[in-house]
Amino acid sequence: MTRLLTAFASILCLGLAALGFSAASPLSLFDAIGPRDSGGRLAARNLAFGEGPRRRLDVYVPAAGAEGAPVLVFFYGGSWQSGSKDDYAFVGHALAAQGFVTVLPDYRLFPAVRFPGFLEDGAAAVAWVRDNIAGYGGDPRRIVLAGHSAGAYNAVMLGLDPRYLTAAGVDPKAIRAVAGLSGPYDFLPLDQDTTIKVFGEAADLPATQPMQFAGPLSPPAFLATGDGDTTVRPRHTVSLAAKLRAAHVPVQERIYPGLDHRDTLLALSVTFRSKAPELAEMSAFLMRQAGGRTQFSMRH
Repeated sequence: MTRLLTAFASILCLGLAALGFSAASPLSLFDAIGPRDSGGRLAARNLAFGEGPRRRLDVYVPAAGAEGAPVLVFFYGGSWQSGSKDDYAFVGHALAAQGFVTVLPDYRLFPAVRFPGFLEDGAAAVAWVRDNIAGYGGDPRRIVLAGHSAGAYNAVMLGLDPRYLTAAGVDPKAIRAVAGLSGPYDFLPLDQDTTIKVFGEAADLPATQPMQFAGPLSPPAFLATGDGDTTVRPRHTVSLAAKLRAAHVPVQERIYPGLDHRDTLLALSVTFRSKAPELAEMSAFLMRQAGGRTQFSMRH
């Protein structure tokens, strides 16, 4: 089904281009035409958390309203080279429908920045959340981070390595938990064009790896992947989960049968939610760690 939707979106993209419209990505079209959870709504768009067009964020809130709700900051993927928060409205609606005040930030991408520029932007977005999210019904003392693929790296790295939040003026203890979906956490030696370009100029390569920072002070983690993921192999999830458990950190590790790299993102959507209980399980874990109760159902 995922492949059929992707093929349909690609055909539609070509058709739009033929008619003179600018081409859009399959994910952009999926987000535009797919159903969204009615339990969440967009509350604010393109709020600045720094200078430049890539330092903007959107805020989604539960449709029934929020007061002192936990806050979830979600980072999208794209190999640190592509992506836009505008293509992830379905994620914002889905997570807000679970009871989270949800923040989707953009961040600078390669070649404009290399490591650690995108982490610095993520930390700046969290600083904005701390200072402003109460105005949208969120509790700045109950922040959780989540992401998919490269965004999972961003979320987990910000949670495990305290340097970036500290530099942004945020107490790392404000992060109550992290969630990574199909994330790369241990990819040395650098042997892919993408990672060589993005991380190759780092003075301390081991310090680019989330695995290096997993320890007893790490926040609780929900780590999930699909057993069919050939883009970021499940070993990343398995290894990080094992190291955190060895440090006595609460971990929920899930390897969903039949899911590939893209599926772990699309399973958050109404259309593909039946593929895996990922949204329910991730939301329940993060809500427990943040202190609260989810509002999950299979459809909203």
